[in-house]
Amino acid sequence: MGRDTIAEIITSIRNADMDKKETVRITSTNITENIVKILLQEGFIENVRKHRENNKYFLVSTLRHKRTRKGIHKTILKRISRPGLRIYSNYQRIPKILGGMGIAILSTSQGIMTDREARLKRIGGEMLCHIYIC
Repeated sequence: MGRDTIAEIITSIRNADMDKKETVRITSTNITENIVKILLQEGFIENVRKHRENNKYFLVSTLRHKRTRKGIHKTILKRISRPGLRIYSNYQRIPKILGGMGIAILSTSQGIMTDREARLKRIGGEMLCHIYIC
């Protein structure tokens, strides 16, 4: 049985965020690199660098902790489509996360992209995950 690398990314980022750690180490694959690049563009991650250890590549990401007067906000990452149940959506039915405050990451025929990009290009795909800050 194969590994669910997307669930591993989400779990490691969620655990590091709850533990208020500065960095997260993620195994590097094409899918993980694309997802981390989206998280970097959207501002959920501050910095990413590629690290090699024992002929394996890892992505070391620096997390961004949102602080306000009320305290630190939590980053909510939720896996939507999983190996046992794939969830697909056309571009008209892609949900807006918190009215546009969060993002949904989709795997489309033109690569991995956010919900906004998919709506602009008018393509649908597999709903990988939702990310928002509360």
